[in-house]
Amino acid sequence: MSDHVWDLWFPGVSATGLSFCRSRIDADQSDVVLVHAAPPRLEVTVRDPDGGMLAHAADLERTAAGPISRLQRTGSTITLQDGWPDDSDLGRVVLLPGGEAGVLTSWWHAQDRSSWRWSVEFYNHR
Repeated sequence: MSDHVWDLWFPGVSATGLSFCRSRIDADQSDVVLVHAAPPRLEVTVRDPDGGMLAHAADLERTAAGPISRLQRTGSTITLQDGWPDDSDLGRVVLLPGGEAGVLTSWWHAQDRSSWRWSVEFYNHR
């Protein structure tokens, strides 16, 4: 099993930006990841276990309010799409501020999107 490191940076704040999230996740799960509470702009880099850059995107901007953003990696390109999870997102990795990575196990939201409930499972081993 190999891992990919997803490094999400919040540019344009502080002197040189701020780290939003850095997570090591299974490469088999790293084509599409969900991000909880993403900042308005992101710079994203995905690296292989040896530190080689696999993909990079700068100035990804959120376009809609909501609790979840979707990052999709296609080759060396990364795109951001705002939206609300649906059943097809169950089982996807969710990156949280600070670097925790879990798996989305359930999702519900009110029809008017005024409230939502979700569950994320965390697992680790040594």
